[in-house]
Amino acid sequence: MTPKTSRPTISDVARAAKTGKTSVSRYLNGEKQLLSDDLLARIEQAIAELDYRPNQMARGLKRGRTRLIGLIIADITNPYSVDVLSGIEAACREKGFTPLVCNTNNEVDQELHYLDLLRSYQVEGIVVNAVGMREEGLNRLQQSALPMVLIDRKIPDFACDVVGLDNTQAATTATEHLVSQGFEAILFLSEPLGTVNTRRERLAAFYHTLGRHPGVQAQNAEVTLHDSDLLDTTLRQFHTAHRGMRKALITANGALTLHIARALKRIGLNWGADIGLLGFDELEWAELAGVGITTLKQPTWQMGYAALEQVVKRIEGSQEAVREQVFSGELVVRGSTSR
Repeated sequence: MTPKTSRPTISDVARAAKTGKTSVSRYLNGEKQLLSDDLLARIEQAIAELDYRPNQMARGLKRGRTRLIGLIIADITNPYSVDVLSGIEAACREKGFTPLVCNTNNEVDQELHYLDLLRSYQVEGIVVNAVGMREEGLNRLQQSALPMVLIDRKIPDFACDVVGLDNTQAATTATEHLVSQGFEAILFLSEPLGTVNTRRERLAAFYHTLGRHPGVQAQNAEVTLHDSDLLDTTLRQFHTAHRGMRKALITANGALTLHIARALKRIGLNWGADIGLLGFDELEWAELAGVGITTLKQPTWQMGYAALEQVVKRIEGSQEAVREQVFSGELVVRGSTSR
């Protein structure tokens, strides 16, 4: 068996370039103006011939910097999370950081494991999409003392920068649209509210808006994504209770919109013809589903980018007051809510 060759070192590069390690270090640290053209060429040739790749982790630790950002995502399969990650990754590239992505899959053991793991990698900051994160994980976050930005969810009694949607504006816009389209009964559907501020803020704005329209009947129901029987029963009951009226549903996030669309198919109701449907979060398939599904689009890419920008400011020593950056949503009207 051929023995495994050892990884080339900076000493190997210096030897091949016929120079000292200090000159190679200057080259690697971007101080090329301190080197002659001939020496630059020799170092570049040695690096190419040896296929030398510096150990970025070791170099970072030596300088007291790792240039690593930890990302804790509750559910990486959620299209919302994918778009947010895209914005974070773009900002990382621009600012010279490397993201370490941890998908907790809403499992408490994974949350705690990844929090400890990120600390062991000496990340310089953390961006957290904490929807679904359990209390123990949130407590561990608070104790970490790392520069941190939360996306989409606040942590009660924890002063921390937050980037998210203007939930009151978005839910008000969505509800007013349904009223303007002549809907007489509207059901707001969400996963269990718990302490998740996004769900609570959207529901509160929904009821507040319909308080100005006493002729429209308002209801809400809490459902779980994978309980098909509960979804079917909830929708059937709402449809039956308001027979003869123009009815509509608002779903609180994109993942739930998908499950509600499936449930409507199962029980034989067509959005647009039999019942209105408006979902938070734009989905790639929304325009292709039947007559199309009206959505409340979040600027998710921009939110991810802004979150990374803010955590970098904290890493660089910003002492400004804790801030909440809110973004406006955009209503994308399709056939599911048209007259």
